[in-house]
Amino acid sequence: MPITRWTSQVLPAMLDDLRTLVELETHSYDKAMLTRGLSTVRALVEERLGVPDQAVVRDGGQYGDVLELTYRGTAPGTVLMLAHYDTVWPTGTLADWPFTMADGRITGPGVFDMKTGLVQSVWALRGLRELGLPHPSLTYLFNGDEEIGSLFSRRHIEAASADALASLVFEASLDGLLKTARKGVGKFEVAVKGVEAHAGLDPDSGASAIHALAELVTRLAGSDARELGTTLNVGLISGGTGCNVAAGRATCGIDVRVAQAPEMERMNEVFAGLRASDPRVTVTVTGDWNRPPMTPNPPSRRLFKEARAVAAGFGWELEEAAVGGASDGNFVSALGRPVLDGMGAVGAGAHARHEHVLIEHIPERTALTMGLLTALA
Repeated sequence: MPITRWTSQVLPAMLDDLRTLVELETHSYDKAMLTRGLSTVRALVEERLGVPDQAVVRDGGQYGDVLELTYRGTAPGTVLMLAHYDTVWPTGTLADWPFTMADGRITGPGVFDMKTGLVQSVWALRGLRELGLPHPSLTYLFNGDEEIGSLFSRRHIEAASADALASLVFEASLDGLLKTARKGVGKFEVAVKGVEAHAGLDPDSGASAIHALAELVTRLAGSDARELGTTLNVGLISGGTGCNVAAGRATCGIDVRVAQAPEMERMNEVFAGLRASDPRVTVTVTGDWNRPPMTPNPPSRRLFKEARAVAAGFGWELEEAAVGGASDGNFVSALGRPVLDGMGAVGAGAHARHEHVLIEHIPERTALTMGLLTALA
């Protein structure tokens, strides 16, 4: 039976699994729900694929645990299958935004980012087995902290990808395009300490932290380099105690995105050089780079060519894209290892209420994974 016919036939069962996952909320900051969610993921995987040849649970502490399940293949080597089970949606969102299928699309919290991709990854191995197709061993790594930077799971992702033939990331696609380049991300906070004083009675003795921060924000906003793919956004700002008080404290939260690794060092120098014009004001910068940029290294280029050839064999044209968001694929790429991202759903609306998946593409995306795994064998 052709791969595409098989994936079309099992679509109803895949949608049942997707409903199960979406209807169990897994907000990144709700450890109890993350624990329940991971238990459900494991039960679903074992129902579809049987008991794994190896299973490891890594306690994430305050973060979601990491589950690694390895299924022995019929060919040499191992492929790492990366999928996160946490979402950005707070527990309770489902109450007024339920899992819904209508007009060829599915909506619900986390359906696009990235529970559909997780389901597709599981059914890809199910299909390879049922059709008797060769494939390497597969290690599934499910993490519950991707949406907050993979603070716990990063080291386990890097370790698991060390000897892999490839790492496939089941984040959603960009309108069907695979993601071969992503920006690196830095999260920083600038804290300013000034001198409080009465704004009317004694204005000259004060040194406003807010005025100083406004000066620094303007300077920071001019430090991006869009021609190099570097952007900076001051997304949060707070400070002061009253309109009639020269503010003693003020802070701002900053998101920096870079397409090229050298830009990380340049931006580090920008932050290190922040000074207020008023010498009575002190400036402190905290934060760090959360993810390095994902740039197309030679092994990943070869892997994309393989995927493109697989798609051509199905009669599809597969293209690639560079995107501003980051994923766990950034970690793998930065180590010079082969990785393909965007293997998951076709749809739109990540982190937004119009998040949705186009049902018609689920079988073909699953087939693409199956074909690539067979090619890697």
